[in-house]
Amino acid sequence: MGIEPAGPVGLRESKKQETRKLISDHATRLFIAHGFEATTIAEIAASARVAKKTVTNYFARKEDLAFDRQEEFVAGLADTVAGRAPGQSALAALRRDFLGAVERRDPVAGFSGEVFARMIADSPTLLARLRDLHDLREAALARVLAAETGAAPDDITPAAVAAQLAAAHRVLFQQILDLTLAGHDDTRIAEAVTASAHRVFGLLAGSLADYAVKQAGHGG
Repeated sequence: MGIEPAGPVGLRESKKQETRKLISDHATRLFIAHGFEATTIAEIAASARVAKKTVTNYFARKEDLAFDRQEEFVAGLADTVAGRAPGQSALAALRRDFLGAVERRDPVAGFSGEVFARMIADSPTLLARLRDLHDLREAALARVLAAETGAAPDDITPAAVAAQLAAAHRVLFQQILDLTLAGHDDTRIAEAVTASAHRVFGLLAGSLADYAVKQAGHGG
């Protein structure tokens, strides 16, 4: 009886993370070797030496095996806005965060490497899922903007602003993907996308520079 010691709980969680990574790594290797569409869950389970049910317990759908950081991707814009510094607008926070992601060659921003990018580009299923993830990311951003600005339920402004900001990220993500598929290295891609980011976010500054500026001690 009583409270279970922290150690075993930590070990169990660590084991789960190891199993999840093992399955994801084997799946990615098979997707790259044989294509996403041609690879089955049974083949992934056999390669990882786990039961097929274990794979589906960790990953609800096959696409999740390819986009194993999708939760981070979907929440990214919303989290950046929610955590912006006092005096910073939503636009300024997202611009700064994106430029930082480019500087560190963040895979979530699109720096996935040519092999992985080709795997996505060659799969209609993964391309469709990527579009879904962009849509989910936009919706998450709209909810945070509504909360941060205290918008009324029938106010379309947060959704409209989220659509513009998410579209900027979508365009820049696609440029990274296109340049990767064209064979450019990360340094060249980063240079090109940094210039594009300044251009894209600059286009939005006229209308959004003062939107959702965080006040000290307030939500937005």
